[in-house]
Amino acid sequence: MQIPFHTLDVFTDRTFGGNPLGVFPDAAHLPTDLMQRIALEMHLSETVFLGAPETPEGSARVRIFTPGREVAFAGHPTVGSAIFLAADSGSHTLGPSDSEGSPATSGSMTLVLEENVGPVPVVVRLENGTPVFAQFTTAILPEHRPSPHSPDDLARMVGLDAADVCPDDMPVEMVSCGLEYHIIPVRTIDAIRRAALNMTLWKTMVADGWAHHVYLVCPEAEGEGVDAHVRMFAPGSGVPEDPATGSAAAALGGYLSKIDGRAEASLSWTVEQGLEMGRPSIIHVEADRAGGATAAVRVGGSAVFVSQGTMTI
Repeated sequence: MQIPFHTLDVFTDRTFGGNPLGVFPDAAHLPTDLMQRIALEMHLSETVFLGAPETPEGSARVRIFTPGREVAFAGHPTVGSAIFLAADSGSHTLGPSDSEGSPATSGSMTLVLEENVGPVPVVVRLENGTPVFAQFTTAILPEHRPSPHSPDDLARMVGLDAADVCPDDMPVEMVSCGLEYHIIPVRTIDAIRRAALNMTLWKTMVADGWAHHVYLVCPEAEGEGVDAHVRMFAPGSGVPEDPATGSAAAALGGYLSKIDGRAEASLSWTVEQGLEMGRPSIIHVEADRAGGATAAVRVGGSAVFVSQGTMTI
């Protein structure tokens, strides 16, 4: 059996940046164990399998696999899948692509991706019929939990000193918008560059916990107009380090919104990731506050098509 696939680089506007994504169209019907084996063969941070929608509102069924497991939600697969489907809508659609159900050629179009976390709406911006940017709204509002570990112990887990972590008003916290992250604030660019996950400590401290993905956040950045520099380690999902993590950026939006604390506000941040891996990525994050709480989190970015081929099964 020959199965076609494509790859995109997500959260970048140029080839070989961002986070690579494998896309298998018309493949959500495959057995789950086969999808997992294909994802391991692709060995990217995530591989997605697309299929026809299962609800009237949906645009496509989307299943997301890391090399090690299926996940209910992930950011760069959501952005990449939406841009793939929007580009593909000129030839055929898997489901309604805008409010009228016909492909858009300029402006924007809205897709609803049926992920295991639930329906995820994505607005895709188009220029001359080409999708250039996609922004999703998380299906789940941020869930916050305290870390069971001290900042000093978590600093040791990522190869840093206690003085390197927790800048003023930035505590350690676990946050999820559908995928759980251990957020560890780091004071300086120099420190976050030096960070290295100690696998022995990771296994004993967080591997079996609620949030085993480790997300380092620095309020300094290298790029102009960038608000934060981040790194993400997910060995439990088969990803030693990820070059661009949209689900973590969503958790970061919830985290920073909580720190902001205003009753009503529209907040936005630009986040850089992947520089240590030679895959520079830019992620745009927004959060709305209403009634003293986070009311919505949105994450967006660009993607470029890189390759296509067939896999023999």
